[in-house]
Amino acid sequence: MALKRINKELIDLGRDPPSSCSAGPSGDNMFNWTATIMGPGDSPYAGGVFFLTIQFPTDYPFKPPKVSFTTKIYHPNINANGSICLDILRDQWSPALTISKGMKTIPFR
Repeated sequence: MALKRINKELIDLGRDPPSSCSAGPSGDNMFNWTATIMGPGDSPYAGGVFFLTIQFPTDYPFKPPKVSFTTKIYHPNINANGSICLDILRDQWSPALTISKGMKTIPFR
């Protein structure tokens, strides 16, 4: 089930990519992705390019993916290890959410 959903999300990202970001598998492992987000122009992160890792659990989409910045970033909702403190990546996760929707909510403001 997880692999089927991850493949569907990858296809959807290719058809309708969110603006200023991209994501896809790291090599052959569909459960490990790399993402890139451009810093919003109206923020202190303007002009920045930020890299993230996305690790899908085997019971995805019933459990949230683990999303972490690999680029060093200073933000009150991102810890020193790059882990994002965002409710939809923890207790507010829903199987209706997707990586595309999640990337749009990454805290930058």
